[in-house]
Order: sequence, then structure tokens, then C-alpha cells
Amino acid sequence: MYEVYNLHIRESEPMPSPAAMKSELPITDAIARTVYEARATTKRILRGEDPRLLVIVGPCSIHDPAAAIEYAERLRALQDDVRDRLFLVMRTYFEKPRTTIGWRGLMNDPHLDGSFDMIEGLRQARRLLLAVTALGVPTATEMLDPIMPQYISDLVGVTAVGARTTESQTHRAMASGLSMPVGFKNGTDGSIAAAVNACLSARHQHSFLGISEEGQCAVFRTNGNPDSFVVLRGGSSGPNYSAAFVADALARMRKSDLHPAVMVDCSHANAQGDFQRQEVVWHDLMRQRRAGTPELVGVMLESNLHEGKQTLGSDLTQLHYGVSVTDACIGWETTAQLLRAG
Repeated sequence: MYEVYNLHIRESEPMPSPAAMKSELPITDAIARTVYEARATTKRILRGEDPRLLVIVGPCSIHDPAAAIEYAERLRALQDDVRDRLFLVMRTYFEKPRTTIGWRGLMNDPHLDGSFDMIEGLRQARRLLLAVTALGVPTATEMLDPIMPQYISDLVGVTAVGARTTESQTHRAMASGLSMPVGFKNGTDGSIAAAVNACLSARHQHSFLGISEEGQCAVFRTNGNPDSFVVLRGGSSGPNYSAAFVADALARMRKSDLHPAVMVDCSHANAQGDFQRQEVVWHDLMRQRRAGTPELVGVMLESNLHEGKQTLGSDLTQLHYGVSVTDACIGWETTAQLLRAG
């Protein structure tokens, strides 16, 4: 007999259904209101109806829920000081796409040891989103695995599709059915066209495979998502946050009959591998805003309680509290200074 099935699968583990996890960790009316208002505010900013700047700020990735909650508490305390100019949304990224291999995020490996206890990872992610939004702090995350939104999307105000997946038909179709605004990052090569095309695709109807609330395989047919925007994050050819690149992205969106709305990621290739250069990018973008570019609707900052990054090794007791284990971040003091001056 010829063996032709599951040749490289070591084991499989049944997952609780999205409905079961939502019942175990339910959303409250107050949290639902925070999510609803965050989405509505973001839509108004994208459409030019709210002049404030959308700022998605927080850790490159969440690996310690306790530190993340402390960060959210600090962000909440800062909200009142800047709410007339900035709309703050916390980065709560649980999935990390890797160029080759590496830690893939809290949702995939919550114990940080390669055990991949994904069920516990989903629980921790949902608990954290509940805790952060209960504080009145809206959240943003990247939707990487197309099944994961069924478990957490009711708690997310804004989402993003990353540079490695912006060209993926699966992610464009998924985005067309998401209930919140979606930012598409330019490709890793710096291609702005890929992000514009993704916005164009996501606003149309799609059909794709997924799982239902009950955990059954299902075909989803979408109406299309009209609330998308381009995120410039630089690429292999260098940074793309300057006024010329922003203008080019806006022109491409107009040419495609999309409402022009661009966010700039101060980190990644725009920071040229130096987390401290996020400050340089931030100040340049503030100058662009003051010069009269309201369609530059948002900025993204990678920020943590403490600056820099650390290596994720086998001895987890050696990890420093509030320091990133993925991309290096600016610290809280710098973050607060930038936001208050923005």
C-alpha cells in the first residue's frame, strides 16, 4: 500500500471552537463599546472627518502579558493629555511572521520554549485584549493566520496585514470580511503598488474557506471592506517615509479610485535597523503634517516599557522585564515625549 497522506504531520490536537472560547472569556458591553468607538473613530480619520492623527503604538510583539498591561495603563494615563491631537491605539501583536525560523509570537508559543501550546496562546491573547480594552485603550494587531480572527477579532479596533502577506490572495480575501479597518503594508521590497492593489482587492466581494463560530469548516462570502489604508514601512531599497513617497502612495490610491489614506511605520526598514531612528522618522512626519498633508492619517511606533531588545534564550529567568524579544523598541520615556510633542 502506498502511503500518501499526512506524511510530515507529527500529531494533531483538536481546538476549542471560537464560540466556546468566547463563552469562556466573554466580551462585556463596556469593552464592546470601546471596540466599536475605536473602529468608528478610525474610519472618520481615514475619511478626513476627524483631523486627529491615528497613532498605533506599543511593543513589537507581546511576550509578557503583565508588562503589556502595565504599558496599557501608562498609555491610558497619557490619552487625556493628547486626545485633542492624537488618537492612541495600542499595538498588541501576537503573531510574528519570520523570514526563516524563530519565536512566532505569544499566540503560537506562549511559554516561549518551543512547546507551541496554541490553545493556551489563544486564551492568553484573548485575556490580554479583554484587559487592555477594559482600561479604555483600543487595540491593533496583525492578522497573520486566517483562522485566528474568529477567536479575537471582536476585541480589535484596527488591524494590519504585514509586508510578507500583503500580496497573499488569502489575506486580501480575509481582510475583505474583517469588521474593522485594515492597513496593508508595502512589500518587503518596498513595493507600494502591492499595498494599493491589496486595498483595492479587499474592498471587493470574496469567498474563502475558514471555520465557523462552532468550529466547522465553512465557506465565507464577504461584502468587501471599504475601510483600508496603505502603511509605508520601507523595504530592501531603503526608507519610504519622506514626503515624496507619501505623495506617491496617495497619488496611486487616487488613481485606483481609493480614498487616499496613508500611515507610516517609523520602525522596520524606515528606521534602517536602528530603533532610535524612529524619533527621526516621527519628527519628519510631524513636519509633513504641519506642511499640509492631512491624508497622512497615521503613524506607527514600536515602543516598550524599556528600550532596546534582548535575546530569547533557554533560561527565561534571565529575561528583563518590559524589554522586547523581537525588534528593538524605544522606551516609554521617549514614547511619552514624542506623543506629547506630536
